[in-house]
Amino acid sequence: MKLFIAGHQGMVGSALVRRFTREPGVTLVTRERARLDLENQGAVDAFFAAEKPAVAIIAAARVGGIHANHTYPAEFIYSNMIVAANTIHAAWRHGVSRLLFLGSSCIYPKHAPQPMGEDCLLTSPLEPTNEAYAIAKIAGLKLCQYYRQQYGVLFHSAMPTNLYGPGDNYHPQNSHVLPALIRRFHAAKLAGLPEVSAWGTGAPRREFLHVDDLADACAFLLQLPAPPDWINVGTGTDVTIRELTESVAAATGFTGRIVWDPTKPDGTPRKLMDVSRLAALGWRAQTGLRDGLARTYASFLAETAAGTLRT
Repeated sequence: MKLFIAGHQGMVGSALVRRFTREPGVTLVTRERARLDLENQGAVDAFFAAEKPAVAIIAAARVGGIHANHTYPAEFIYSNMIVAANTIHAAWRHGVSRLLFLGSSCIYPKHAPQPMGEDCLLTSPLEPTNEAYAIAKIAGLKLCQYYRQQYGVLFHSAMPTNLYGPGDNYHPQNSHVLPALIRRFHAAKLAGLPEVSAWGTGAPRREFLHVDDLADACAFLLQLPAPPDWINVGTGTDVTIRELTESVAAATGFTGRIVWDPTKPDGTPRKLMDVSRLAALGWRAQTGLRDGLARTYASFLAETAAGTLRT
């Protein structure tokens, strides 16, 4: 099987490469951004025409935390919509037999019932701070659904929860909560600081999935003869931000105090995926949060030492 992984240098794409490298009978096809601009329709079409992969996983995306989504909404909606449209359409044109598009839990409404099931999509407004990114991911999901409906191709989607692991982005302003915490506690430990401040009360609950588990779920989904049009991928369990923060501090070896600032906003009280459909099909996440954090911090240290840390 000739498999194209779009976005192979990102956190998710790198995990997919690790997973499928050990899969018998799989020949991986990848392209660096400098060699293939996925926002260039002509270049994407020419690539698929020349390489003719049998299967494609679309993991390429412009991603970021709340600050990045709020500051650059035009870039987030344009880049992610055009990448989805270009790759999905070219895959169909050039005979790709199967395509898996990766989205995000942010496609679901801000006030979705908890845990969030697949059926709550488009039932009420999105979270405004990442609406642009969410709309682009919904568009990709719907492209796959309608190409499958109209043309009979096996194009489907997976919607992972919050991800973490090797190759994450540790940008000071634009990273997600978990890598931001790792960076902050690591710096505080090195500086010998007695305390680290944290926003809010720590009461909101969030779910976190190790990226290697997502890669394994993708391999599982690609083996299903009739997968759902889209399906949630997560652990089915969540932790409070306070618990997460304390766990990250422990993983990094920070021994000072954590001071909470309740004058700062908490955000949405809870975001948990309903993963019962995927569990019923036979897949569950295997990496516990404590083990996952230890592995992620080890990767952070190794990437820092090698000068490859994404910032």
